[in-house]
Order: sequence, then structure tokens, then C-alpha cells
Amino acid sequence: KMDDDDDDIPQLSSHTLAALQEFYLEQQQREGMKTSQGFNQYCIGSIEEDWQLSQFWYSDETASYLAKEAVLAAGKGGRIACVSAPSVYQKLKKQDGEDFSVCILEYDRRFSVYGEEFIFYDYNHPLDLPENLLPHSFDIVIADPPYLSEECLQKTAETIKYLTKGKILLCTGAVMEEQATKYLGVKMCKFIPKHSRNLANEFRCYVNYASGLD
Repeated sequence: KMDDDDDDIPQLSSHTLAALQEFYLEQQQREGMKTSQGFNQYCIGSIEEDWQLSQFWYSDETASYLAKEAVLAAGKGGRIACVSAPSVYQKLKKQDGEDFSVCILEYDRRFSVYGEEFIFYDYNHPLDLPENLLPHSFDIVIADPPYLSEECLQKTAETIKYLTKGKILLCTGAVMEEQATKYLGVKMCKFIPKHSRNLANEFRCYVNYASGLD
């Protein structure tokens, strides 16, 4: 009988099945958002995290807080560079009417949807930047190196120092405190950034100026 063969068909556990259904539901909701008239390309999550690229977006509250800090630090008519920190860039772009300009330096070419403000960036080649990106032309640089390694931080630091007029806001792991001070002269803030998904490593912010993050 055919019924006898049913036992040989692998069955998903109820937990796995529930997780799979939740994933598909989230996917459908995201697709629904994208097709709705109200979709905003600057919403956090409009471009999904790619874990293979070590991408973890900030929580909405953290991204807003860091964006607000960047605007204050940049000053009126200020220029802000977001290095590997796309969720802060997205929050900044949602602040209509604010007097500042911003660009995003990012390895993930999906962010090229942001047009001329997108600059392809590979930390392995820290100074391989467009000619029109002049040295010391940004009032503040916000950076979130993709990997918790000294090499990644050291190379990203070269980019940061090239771009900034002086102010630096670095987001990286607490374990990188010594290296952050060594390469960028920044100190850990009291403010603790959160991510939309929990990270295994403790994450912190570092600055080299009197900020609102303490």
C-alpha cells in the first residue's frame, strides 16, 4: 500500500516548521511593504542584512540616536560620512529639512540605489576612494568596521583619518577598546548601541570629542 511508504518521508519537527513559516511570513510582509505606496527606501530593513558580509543593523532607536548625534556634531551645513554604517545613513536621510549633507561608503553594492551619495568602499583598500572625495572634507565620520579584528580596524582608521576634519564616532566591539584608542585616539562612551538582532559580542561607541553620548 502507498500508506506504508509514508513513514519513509522525512518530517520537519514542529519547531523547525514554525520557524520556517515565520520566515516566509516575514518575507511576505517585507515584499508587501516594498510594493505598497508608503514604502520608504530609507527605512532600516529596506535592504536586508547579509550575514555573510557581517551586516547587523542597529535598532531603530540606536540609529536615530546616532543620527541625531552626528547632526549636532557636524553643525549647520555640516558634511557627514557614514563608513560601513548604512542604518545611520538611512536615519539621516529621513530627517527632512535638516541642514547637512551625507554620503555612505559601503562594500555592499545594493546600497547603490542611493545614487551619487553611495561610494563603493573596501576596507582592504582604505585610500582607494574617488578623486572628488577630498581629504579632511567631512565634519564628522561615523564608522562601523565590519569585523572585530585589528587589521580591519587599522585599515578603516586610515579611511576615517583621511576623510574627517577631526571628529570621529566609531562603533565597534568593547574588545576593540585598546586598538580604537591606539589607531584613532577615541574613548569609549557611556551610550550602549543596540542592534535589531542580539549580537554575541558587547558593542560600544567611541568618540574623540565632547559628545552627547555620555
